[in-house]
Amino acid sequence: MINGHGDDAFRYAHIRANFSSNVYHRVNHDGLNRYLAERLSCIRSYPEPEPYTLGTELARLYGVRPEEVCVTNGATEAIYLIAQAFRGSRSRVWIPTFSEYADACRLHAHRVKGISRVEALTEEEGICWLCNPNNPTGQTWEADTLRRLIAQYPRTLFVIDQSYALFTEKEVLSVAETVARPNVLLLHSMTKCFAVPGLRLGAVTGNEALLQRIRACRMPWSVNALAVEAGQYLLRHLDEYRMDVPALLAERKRVAEALEATGGVEVLPSDTHYFLARLRKGSASDLKACLAERHGLLIRDASNFEGLDARYFRIAIQTEEENNLLIEGIREWIRG
Repeated sequence: MINGHGDDAFRYAHIRANFSSNVYHRVNHDGLNRYLAERLSCIRSYPEPEPYTLGTELARLYGVRPEEVCVTNGATEAIYLIAQAFRGSRSRVWIPTFSEYADACRLHAHRVKGISRVEALTEEEGICWLCNPNNPTGQTWEADTLRRLIAQYPRTLFVIDQSYALFTEKEVLSVAETVARPNVLLLHSMTKCFAVPGLRLGAVTGNEALLQRIRACRMPWSVNALAVEAGQYLLRHLDEYRMDVPALLAERKRVAEALEATGGVEVLPSDTHYFLARLRKGSASDLKACLAERHGLLIRDASNFEGLDARYFRIAIQTEEENNLLIEGIREWIRG
């Protein structure tokens, strides 16, 4: 779904605040910028065929072996590698959710079905794709529920995308506990927690046998030299990038309540800094166009998520000042 994602600011002339991707943009990258500027000469040589060095540093962070970590060109490469490695499988995708799970599966001849009830899982062999916390809803599965399902369905490979795990206060599965299981893969994204979507850095973790199957499908040098350098810098400066999650969640609550107070928006529950909302009248595409053209504010029209209709949109919290501009813009559009 190349044209269906958020952060399509390139389509508009003057966007001053971007709420459309689930990235919190107000992060200071001065140190990273200086570091990369000093290492531009690395582009004259090939990077490691697979980013072993960065993978080893991530393994140390997670407390697992390097063989249980595979660094990828964003979490999206991991999604497509898994779909390729298990080509022709029976896949169940929890909806509504990120479209790339189903897109990758269809590309590799999976039999894909969207599900929204645990009862849709069966004892048959296959794959279950979950986003946790989920995109676009921001809701988080109870960790004990996931542990129970993983144990109950040993023939199902659970692919759990934890790209937004750092943006919730709820417990998520740890890398250390899941690499010991033969039927779990976790996806991770440096894009989200470090606000570097242009770098394309992610990883998949799991037991060594699963990752060997995935590595057999990857092309060499998929993660470029500058991205590897950036990843190493970011892992050495974790304290500088720690998000104030309680403050973000409190601001999300404030914005949600302000939008509900307009009378024209229903906000769905969320455990993260982003949330899904539904217009009581009108379409999300019209609201998006108005906000972008009149106010320079960009939201995510969520109508193309499977299971949602034309009234849904998604917002990722930014600064208080920017959020206030968004609240007023939506309030104005509702008043007509």
